[in-house]
Amino acid sequence: MTIDFSTAQQFSHQLFAALKPTEALFIEFRGESSQFIRFNRARVRQIGTVAQAMVTLRLQTQQRTASSSFPYTSDSDLGVAIAQLEALRSETLQLPEDPYLSPPVDTGSIQETYMGCLLPPEAAVEALLTPVHDLDFTGIYSGGTIVRGSFNSAGQDHWFATETFCLDYSLFTTAGKAVKNTYAGTHWDQGVYQAQIEGDRQQLSQLDRPVRSLSPGRYRTYFAPAAVAELVGMLSWGAVSEASYRQGGSALAKLRDGAASLSPLFSLHEDFTAGTVPRFNADGEIAPACVPLITQGHLHTLLISRRTAQEYGLQANGASAHEGLRSPLVLPGTLAAEDCLSALDTGLYVGNLHYLNWSDRPSGRITGMTRYACFWVEQGKIVAPITDLRFDDSLYAFWGEELDAFTNTPVWIANTDTYEQRSLGGTTVPGMLVKAFNFTL
Repeated sequence: MTIDFSTAQQFSHQLFAALKPTEALFIEFRGESSQFIRFNRARVRQIGTVAQAMVTLRLQTQQRTASSSFPYTSDSDLGVAIAQLEALRSETLQLPEDPYLSPPVDTGSIQETYMGCLLPPEAAVEALLTPVHDLDFTGIYSGGTIVRGSFNSAGQDHWFATETFCLDYSLFTTAGKAVKNTYAGTHWDQGVYQAQIEGDRQQLSQLDRPVRSLSPGRYRTYFAPAAVAELVGMLSWGAVSEASYRQGGSALAKLRDGAASLSPLFSLHEDFTAGTVPRFNADGEIAPACVPLITQGHLHTLLISRRTAQEYGLQANGASAHEGLRSPLVLPGTLAAEDCLSALDTGLYVGNLHYLNWSDRPSGRITGMTRYACFWVEQGKIVAPITDLRFDDSLYAFWGEELDAFTNTPVWIANTDTYEQRSLGGTTVPGMLVKAFNFTL
C-alpha cells in the first residue's frame, strides 16, 4: 500500500515516543502508486499497477549508528518497527564510534506536492500505441505518484509528493538496429509525443543506409540531450563532491585549484524548482531551490553534506550523503535545436552514449561508447550510420575550449531505473556542439 503524510507522521511520532533519552532516530518513507506497461513489437506484453511503501529506520546512540528497512503495509506495522528498533539497539553496541556523526536537528519542516497531468490508466495503451502501431516498438511506460518522507526525533517532518511519467522505448529496423529515446515529464502532451515519434521515424529510416566505419581521431561532434545527460551523470562519480576533493579524488580539482578552466558557455546548477525531486535529503536538511555549482565556466561550489561539513569545518549546502547530483540542470545556449545539423556541418551526430567511466579522473578524462542512432553528417545532412566508436576525452576540453554551443531547448532526461521502485528525478540538458572530440577506436 502507499502512504500519506498524516499516516507517516503519526507512525513516526509513535516510534519517537519509544526512544530512550540517549537515542535519536531518523525515519524515511519511500512510496509509490504507479501504472506499468511493458511493450514489445508494439503490443502490450505486461500491464498492471504497483502500490508500495518502504520504511527505513536509522538509530543514533552514543556516537554510533545503524539502520534497517522494511515494507510498510498498514498501521499494524508499528509492532514490526518496534522490533526493528530493538534490533538496532543491539547492533549499535557492536559498532565503533563515528567521530563525524551528525545528529538530527530541527530547522523547520516542509511539505511539497507537485500535481501532474498524466495519462488516465484506461486510456494509456491507446495513446501510447497509436503513433507506433506500424513499428517494431519496445519499451516500458511508468506513471503515477511517488512520495518521500523524512522525519526525525528532533521534530522535523518533511513530505514530498510528485506525479510523473516516463516512457523509455526503442524502435527497431528489420536488421535489428535501433533508435533509443525517452518521453518523460509531469504533464503528458500527445502532440509532443507524436512529434517525437515522427522525428524518431526519420532517424530510423537513416539506419537502413550502408554503415560507415570511421578511423580514430578528433571529429566535430553534436551530442543529443540524452548523450549530454550521460556525460553530466559522470560528475556524480567523484567530481562535484567536496569530500572527493578533500580526499584527492575529484575530477574538478583542477578547476577548484585554478589550474584549468571551462568555457563561459557552461553553467551547471542543482535545480529543484521542477518538483521532480525533494529538496530535503535523508538527514532532513533542506537545500536551496537552486544551487549554482558552475557559473559561466567558474566553479561556485561543490556539494557539501553535513558529514563533510563537520569533518572539514565547512557549511553544508543540502547535499545528500554521497554528494552526487540529484536534479542537475545545464543552462541552455542560443543554438536553435532544429539547426543542430546545419551548425555541425560535417562531423558526427551522437544520439546516445553508454559504458561511461573515468579513464583518468584527476585529468577529468572520460571514456565510453557511442550507442544506437549515431550518424556521419556532411554539409548538414545525414549521410550514413556509423559503427560504434569508443571515445576518451577530458571534460576540460569538451566543456572547455572545444565547446562550440548549447542548444536553446533543454530536455528533461528522466532517471529510468525501476529497481525495487520507480526512481525520482533526472537531468535537464540541452544538446551540445563540440569543435573536436576524441574518438580512440
